Amino acid sequence: MASESLPTRQRRPSMGAPIVDIQGSVGPAGISRPKHRRTFTGFGAGEIKSVEASIPEPQREAWLKHQVSGFKDKDSFESEVVRHVETTLARSMFNCDESAAYSACSLAFRDRLILEWNRTQQRQTFVDSKRLYYLSLEFLMGRALDNAMLNIGSKDLAKAGLADLGFRIEDVIEQEHDAALGNGGLGRLAACFLDSLASLNYPAWGYGLRYRYGIFKQEIIDGYQVEVPDYWLEFNPWEFPRHDVTVDIQFFGNVRKSTDENGRTVSHWEGGEIVKAVAYDVPIPGYATPSTNNLRLWSSTAASGEFDFQKFNSGDYESSVADQQRAETISAVLYPNDNLERGKELRLKQQYFWVAASLYDIVRRFKKSKRPWREFPEQVAIQLNDTHPTLAVVELQRILLDLEGLEWDEAWNIVTNTFGYTNHTVLPEALEKWSVPLIQHLLPRHLQIIYDINLYFLQSVERRFPDERELLGRVSIIEESQPKMVRMAHLAIVGSHKVNGVAELHSDLIKTTIFKDFVTIFGPDKFTNVTNGITPRRWLHQANPRLSELIASKTGGKDFLTDLNELNKVELHVDDKAFRKEWADIKLANKERLAKHIKASAGVTVDPTALFDVQVKRIHEYKRQQLNIFGVIHRYLTLKAMTREERKKQQPRVSIFGGKAAPGYWMAKQIIHLINSVGKVVNNDEDIGDLLKVVFLEDYNVSKAEIIVPASDISEHISTAGTEASGTSNMKFVLNGGLIIGTCDGANIEITREIGENNIFLFGNLAEDVEDLRHNHTYGTHEIDPDLNRVFQEIEKGTFGSTQDFAALISAVRDHGDYYLVSDDFHSYIETQALVDEAYRDQEEWITKCITSVSRMGFFSSDRCINEYAEGIWNIEPLRVEKEEGA
Repeated sequence: MASESLPTRQRRPSMGAPIVDIQGSVGPAGISRPKHRRTFTGFGAGEIKSVEASIPEPQREAWLKHQVSGFKDKDSFESEVVRHVETTLARSMFNCDESAAYSACSLAFRDRLILEWNRTQQRQTFVDSKRLYYLSLEFLMGRALDNAMLNIGSKDLAKAGLADLGFRIEDVIEQEHDAALGNGGLGRLAACFLDSLASLNYPAWGYGLRYRYGIFKQEIIDGYQVEVPDYWLEFNPWEFPRHDVTVDIQFFGNVRKSTDENGRTVSHWEGGEIVKAVAYDVPIPGYATPSTNNLRLWSSTAASGEFDFQKFNSGDYESSVADQQRAETISAVLYPNDNLERGKELRLKQQYFWVAASLYDIVRRFKKSKRPWREFPEQVAIQLNDTHPTLAVVELQRILLDLEGLEWDEAWNIVTNTFGYTNHTVLPEALEKWSVPLIQHLLPRHLQIIYDINLYFLQSVERRFPDERELLGRVSIIEESQPKMVRMAHLAIVGSHKVNGVAELHSDLIKTTIFKDFVTIFGPDKFTNVTNGITPRRWLHQANPRLSELIASKTGGKDFLTDLNELNKVELHVDDKAFRKEWADIKLANKERLAKHIKASAGVTVDPTALFDVQVKRIHEYKRQQLNIFGVIHRYLTLKAMTREERKKQQPRVSIFGGKAAPGYWMAKQIIHLINSVGKVVNNDEDIGDLLKVVFLEDYNVSKAEIIVPASDISEHISTAGTEASGTSNMKFVLNGGLIIGTCDGANIEITREIGENNIFLFGNLAEDVEDLRHNHTYGTHEIDPDLNRVFQEIEKGTFGSTQDFAALISAVRDHGDYYLVSDDFHSYIETQALVDEAYRDQEEWITKCITSVSRMGFFSSDRCINEYAEGIWNIEPLRVEKEEGA
């Protein structure tokens, strides 16, 4: 053969070649694939000591003499800012605007963080204890500068320093784009968890994707949601490109079997396409501790390089960059629209790309310890945040079988003791499934392993339950449909040692409904509950600084930020008149700030003394924004029917909505359109005036939440009972002195238990009644609530625009079974809203309810969650850290 006569040329080693040679042609004949050569991006515990000892004493002394220390006071902070303005940004005091001031200030804080980041990684390496890796497709981090200032404890210093240089700190902070790495509660929970892990000194890394354009930037045009790219990466000082940390990720190809010298069958995944993953690191500072953990994000790029000179020289200019463009789509957008087959393929590609790169990194780090493979679960805990990273189970099994040569049983024992799985939904239709043909095409070796996992699992089930053939079909990882589907939730359960829900009701429901059979097979101990929580550092101290200071004045300091149970001291002051007045003044100031934002962004003037009624979250039918807007229409019609004198007695209200609908979710987009159409009519009705305003705030994100949440009087958490796993926005609103109207769903139940049922407005049917009601809708009689029918008739009259635009929303309730029980709960909802109006009129009692609720929110800290995960699932210990170390 011609290729055999070619001299072998060793290709220049790339920083990201895999551990072993990938078989099959991925380059010209005669050019061998480079072996991986570890770079100095990290050492094992033993290596770092020997490397340090090998450095000559004079070099070590010179290095230590000039080691950077970061700013320590106002003067050194100002010096750092000016240095970055003049040398990093190439500007001067004559052309340094607020954007440049933000950039320079961020770089000064980033420099300080990175010193602690390095020390933290060295400390974790020296101790060599078990480390957690948190895999989440979303990390909704919010703005980083304000968080870094507060966690380091240098915000006052920065405020004074920036003032000396001619800038208001509020204006500087406002320049930062939110990191577009998530969409809803899943991503925000992950961000709170990272904050708590660092603040509690746990050795932990997060792994995610670096989305170039986020999920999308939402614009509202003529009442409709329009998706545009979110160019959040134009300047991002908070990430560190690690061009020396790259991984080659394989797709497509085929599998060849061979027999090794021991007679063992070995699988070789060959051919296909290679895409390169490049690491970007984001430091995550803990509060009042030097610990600074790492969030590693992967960006996709073409393995062959971004430009093909041969194609360009031959005149094929478009194709010369085609490989790069195709590769970059993998990490371009969060949740690509999967209504099309190509969208489904891209989503699956995205998920595998992310978990394969992350596992390569985790395995590489473990192998440096020279430990035997059986100790892998003693050093590594991997948490799957929902089903998106479930392919990690299969990928780790592939690595252990095909690359490391372990036997199946030993490998599978390691896998199952490594992973934990957090379930976030009880909706069967929301549990991920991928078609067998798609996985066969994209990941042929992984499909073989999935079938093997399923075979061994079903054989074990059959041995224990020989007479229950139907059980096998229900728990099988493969769904026997057309086409066959891989049930990712089943794979995650089988491949993990612990499965947890995120609220007590949710955890009970998954054990009695969607995963009931798995409880029979594995026993109840495999399933546990960890109720979600939020970080008080961002959601009280950062979002509501005046309330945080007021609480600190009554609890004896800021210890409540690290032990939220300290809030219970606040209740002792519930009758203190001066305290109550300051509390009310803070709420009014927050409402005035939100009113200004509403005027600036939506063009609607609202009265800050009105009741602010807020529902901001991902737009979805189960979250029932449609119930809310139908209720708003009912309120509008009721007001319109009153005389002028009667109206004067009514409670003014501002209904505030916000949230994004998935690009392919047509019904959710129609809900947004209806909200805006109702607002257009109501806000311009002179008869109504300030009695009712309807506002939709576009492009809802974390920084907007930090304005909205502290200003809320009542927030709506009104999902159909049994559909919301937990919810965390409910916790944020109550922690900031707002009350809740909600169903007995998710964490609302536990919030009620903690704060008392007198301080929450509950309505609607219970979870245990939902299935009977749905059955009755379909097979019995289904009467629409008369008040709701009146709302429908008004919509159908064309009061709020074209009747065709909203026909589907009405039809879902009237003609298609009302799956989310909008009609069943409508009367209860309207009656409960009347109770809210009545309670709000008695401001003294309302303030008492708010203060009491805040004081009883100690349970809902993400610090408590992390400690529960660490003890019950991960088996990891916090590292001892001397606070002076970072000084």
